[in-house]
Amino acid sequence: MSDARANALQIGTRVTVRHRIDDDSHSLTDALGEVVALDDAAVMVRTRRGDVRISLAAVVAVRQVPPAPPRRAPRQPPQP
Repeated sequence: MSDARANALQIGTRVTVRHRIDDDSHSLTDALGEVVALDDAAVMVRTRRGDVRISLAAVVAVRQVPPAPPRRAPRQPPQP
């Protein structure tokens, strides 16, 4: 993995990780979320749908992204 990708993968950083679905596959997918764990073999990204463990060998690209915007309050119906 390149130094630029390794620098983006720091615990607590919000990232998009593009990775292969299978080791032999040409199909790619993205994981958007916060890096919560990292070791020599894999990175764990906490997404809205849960934690995703991604093998570092499957990583194609990494990009650091800004924090998510705050969620908006639910709309209330107009009062008569």
